[in-house]
Amino acid sequence: MAKRDYYEVLGVERGADEAELKKAYRRLAMKYHPDRNPDDKSAEEKFKEANEAYEVLSDSGKRTAYDQYGHAGVDQSMGGGAGGANFSDIFGDVFSDFFGGGRGGGRGGPQRGSDLRYTLELNLEEAVRGTTVTIRVPTLVHCKTCDGSGAKRGTAPVTCTTCGGIGQVRMQQGFFSVQQTCPRCHGSGKMIADPCPDCRGQGRVEEHKTLSVKVPAGVDSGDRIRLAGEGEAGTLGGPPGDLYVVVSVREHPIFQRDGKHLYCEVPISFADAALGGELEVPTLDGRVKLKIPEGSQTGKLFRLRGKGVAPVRGGAAGDLMCRVVVETPVNLSKRQRELLEEFRGSLQGNSSHSPKASGWFEGMKRFFDDL
Repeated sequence: MAKRDYYEVLGVERGADEAELKKAYRRLAMKYHPDRNPDDKSAEEKFKEANEAYEVLSDSGKRTAYDQYGHAGVDQSMGGGAGGANFSDIFGDVFSDFFGGGRGGGRGGPQRGSDLRYTLELNLEEAVRGTTVTIRVPTLVHCKTCDGSGAKRGTAPVTCTTCGGIGQVRMQQGFFSVQQTCPRCHGSGKMIADPCPDCRGQGRVEEHKTLSVKVPAGVDSGDRIRLAGEGEAGTLGGPPGDLYVVVSVREHPIFQRDGKHLYCEVPISFADAALGGELEVPTLDGRVKLKIPEGSQTGKLFRLRGKGVAPVRGGAAGDLMCRVVVETPVNLSKRQRELLEEFRGSLQGNSSHSPKASGWFEGMKRFFDDL
């Protein structure tokens, strides 16, 4: 049966670089690996085919010969001859993260427990001032019945019958072999003959921990609080992982936060904008007076220094930026409409009252004159 093109086997273009080759090979090898497809001859053939293609294309000399002469240029070097690549290096490099190391990895020992993540929602006031909260976290803890061994009380783990206590097994795949972690004991060299009824031989059980978390003042969304040793319990006597509490600050109905500064919109009446006045505006510390000068326009910003947020890592507090929004009156009475009509008439012919509008109309006139 004619061999398929090696680039087609890996699903890459002819100009693919080393990283693309390795990525494609890793994907195929994970998909068709015999451990994942027991007694599947088709998967085994595809696994061998991917190995062969990668062995040639990952070697610059063989790849050049293949590109020039096709399979005829590399057939003599296949099968592990003097010019062949070191398959244990290839396999170990690509699979070390998935199968426990390809080049004689050591016996499995104590393993650190996994880190956990908990999302803590706070309102803006809690984030700015700091607080202490109680959380309940699902996690894996050492089984008290077997003291984490996984074996039934009064018994102990025995030597693994698959690897003979070595923790590694050698797998033969056609023209090469590779050593990998024992799939039964996971590298420990021991197996549970009589498992603990509570943890079913795992040495760990799921529980909910209730923890008190002190949140420092000034935290913001995305900040993390690390609780050392509060993650999942380790295995075979390994240390526990950590718990990372990730802060998420809920939206506030009045304020928007940008780092250490706060922003808010302050609606003012048409009369206050024209004549000026004094308003009460909210801050996180209470209400303060804000003086509005006459002739204020929508979008004008007023800065209240020190009324923002004190950063969690230290430094001066930010400011509160109040943006004025002039509100158009609605639901006018007949008398109010009459007064506004009279007022509008008094403005006609005098552009000094509306400098922005007059400037805009002048610009528009010049634009159309230039067309």
